[in-house]
Amino acid sequence: MKATNEFHNPIGAFRRKVDYNHEHMVFPGMLYLSYPTEYGTLYTRKELEEIAGICQSYQIPLFLDGARLGYGLMSRGCDLTLEEIAKLTDVFYIGGTKVGALCGEAVVFTKKNRPCHFVNSVKKRGALLAKGRLLGIQFDTLFTDGLYFEISRHAITMAEELKDIFKEAGLPFYLESPTNQQFIILEDGQMERLKEHVRFGFWEKQDACHTVVRFATSWSTTKEDLDGLKKIIQRLF
Repeated sequence: MKATNEFHNPIGAFRRKVDYNHEHMVFPGMLYLSYPTEYGTLYTRKELEEIAGICQSYQIPLFLDGARLGYGLMSRGCDLTLEEIAKLTDVFYIGGTKVGALCGEAVVFTKKNRPCHFVNSVKKRGALLAKGRLLGIQFDTLFTDGLYFEISRHAITMAEELKDIFKEAGLPFYLESPTNQQFIILEDGQMERLKEHVRFGFWEKQDACHTVVRFATSWSTTKEDLDGLKKIIQRLF
């Protein structure tokens, strides 16, 4: 009889043939993507189709982390729909916390593939809420009359204005992000001055004298917030 992992995962069979150390290896059980990514970038429809095809050929589930899914879907750089994501993935989740919900994410099993005893497994790990229906009410509200997409689109509109502020100040971008996350490069002295007035996220050191920082807009960002930031940047830089 074939080993279980070989039967369910062709990668296991392949590795058994070419790698004599296969007993000591961990075989992939799932492919995990974020949409948008942690750098605010997006997979195109073509890229996601190609990735999904590879996963299908090796019988590996494709999971899409959608913590910021609304901001990805409403981005001007997006060529995917929610329905297409559901078609191409095996499991994905719709982020609520980052798009206005009090807490929670909605996990979607797209091909009638929810694991057996899924709720029991959730409870076993201490994650089953006594009043879990309250989470569902949030998503029912978000997906009534297009609210989820409306507030996500607002964040993207604010992000485009945020980019203009940085461009006018001559601040360089670390990369081009079409979503609500924007990454700029600051001299360390600039960063120290700016953080006395504005909250932003440290991302990584660019070199000995420069740092990449992250600004993010959201459903709650206002025009007044951006006007205030613009005045601060104009005064400091």
